[in-house]
Amino acid sequence: MAIHRTILHWLLVCIATNFGLSPAYGVEENWNARFQTTYIWQSKAPFYAAYNGRNSLSTEREKSYSFTGTAYLGMRPWAGGEFYFNPEVAQGVPLSSLTGLGGLTNGEMARTSGPKPKLYMARAFLRQSWGLGQEQDAVDSGANQLAGKVHRRLIALTVGKVAVTDIFDNNAYSHDPRTQFINWSLMTAGAYDYAADARGYTWGAALEYYYDDWAIRAGRFIQPKIPNQLVLDPNIFNHYGDQIEVGHGHVLFSQPGKIRLLAFRNRTLMSRFQDALDYATLNGGVPNINNVRNSEQIKYGFGLNLEQQLIQNIGVFGRANWADGKTETYAFSEIDNSLAAGAVVQGSAWSRVQDSMGIAVVQNGLSRQRRNYLAAGGISFFIGDGSLNYRRENILETYYSLGAIKNTWFTLDYQHIRNPAYNADRGPVSIGAVRLRGIF
Repeated sequence: MAIHRTILHWLLVCIATNFGLSPAYGVEENWNARFQTTYIWQSKAPFYAAYNGRNSLSTEREKSYSFTGTAYLGMRPWAGGEFYFNPEVAQGVPLSSLTGLGGLTNGEMARTSGPKPKLYMARAFLRQSWGLGQEQDAVDSGANQLAGKVHRRLIALTVGKVAVTDIFDNNAYSHDPRTQFINWSLMTAGAYDYAADARGYTWGAALEYYYDDWAIRAGRFIQPKIPNQLVLDPNIFNHYGDQIEVGHGHVLFSQPGKIRLLAFRNRTLMSRFQDALDYATLNGGVPNINNVRNSEQIKYGFGLNLEQQLIQNIGVFGRANWADGKTETYAFSEIDNSLAAGAVVQGSAWSRVQDSMGIAVVQNGLSRQRRNYLAAGGISFFIGDGSLNYRRENILETYYSLGAIKNTWFTLDYQHIRNPAYNADRGPVSIGAVRLRGIF
């Protein structure tokens, strides 16, 4: 292990020397260990629906829960290098077997969730940084972050197992279902079908370039062998998810903000909705995407991501994103275009420093091809009512997070969803939630 580490260090130093770079020094913490645990309990009220399909949200009253526990273990093997390892345990029972919505209600609920705890490796990655200047900023110790100083101008390479959203489409106010909004379409761009296994993690590499207020990052990650399943396809040169993002920090009316532009492109073995419709026309029966998953396809999309502090304790955010929607969902949600906006207020405004509250609205939509497939009775991974009276899915979510005791938060959350799974013949539906979170 020591020999492999020395060789890797030598290769990284050679790369840096050839490009005139220097390691990002200013080390203050050589290792750390952080832990988190999050429990979310949800209750769905009964609602009216004119009909139900195989993948419909149940009209009956339902209860759901999820639990995760994560260890964040970090070390600095050499100057500029950081290695992180995250074992994780998860269990849970989803609403309606995790079907019946575009914006699913619990971002902590994995597709592999079950009532028995499962232990797995969530992340294992190396991050190497090279400083490009003298100016540095101090960073605090945290989960997957070693305390020290970071250059304002630097190049960083991340290689290993991560969640793609650890690196791309970040947002200070709407990104983490463990601390902020819980709905899937608020933890990242709803139409961002990023590469991931059924738990949300994958292997790959990302290169980032920071220059003062600018950031450019690009990455390639492997896809699951079968849509929305655990086993990943290691053939990163044929089946992959690529993304590139440009971000800029700014000051508006003396308040900080950021804007990010994202583009992604997936290439893998995917079904096209039109092919499924054509197959059913020729052979009879209901269209089925499983009948036509026989060739490589391309899926691409774009996203705009905004965050802006209004005053010291209040911030707002917005996302607009679109994907071509010709092919099946491969790793994330059944959303082809989405608009989201909201605000978060920190409790320091009323002398509750650990508290926060937020409100957000989302409007999700589908491509013409996906609408035609569902209207013809087709079933996809998360949705399928047997028919479709198409309307855009509208979501309202609000929460209040109370800092109960040190490093422990108690959150009340409410979601109201109109046209669940884009169907005006169903709903609306209301979901209440309680979230308990602790960090150590």
